[in-house]
Amino acid sequence: MFKFICVLALVAVVAAEHHEEHYAHPKYKFEYGVQDSHTGDNKDQWEHRDGDVVKGQYTLYEADGTKRIVEYSSDKHHGFQAHVKRVGHAQHPQIYGHQEGGHHTGGSHDHGHASSYANLYQHHH
Repeated sequence: MFKFICVLALVAVVAAEHHEEHYAHPKYKFEYGVQDSHTGDNKDQWEHRDGDVVKGQYTLYEADGTKRIVEYSSDKHHGFQAHVKRVGHAQHPQIYGHQEGGHHTGGSHDHGHASSYANLYQHHH
């Protein structure tokens, strides 16, 4: 009987220990952008997260000259949602890269100038 009481006491002590898991609340903000005049690669993005709620937007210029804007959000209640907008009118070139004489006449191999940025802000609780 004494062993039985000892086992019950041990079970009671183990059950009384409270194990608490640490939950890190995710929170961040970031921004990113590129503007390359040589290639025409122009885009940017931002995103914010606070817990289970994410909101963001990205913008890019399409080859036809229009601008695509995608606004998105995600949370537990509504899931992922995206809204896409297209701004501007598509323009297509009338002449496609054919030059007289069939050879390159410029002596320069200028690759243009590009810029980019990235910012990340993380908050840990």
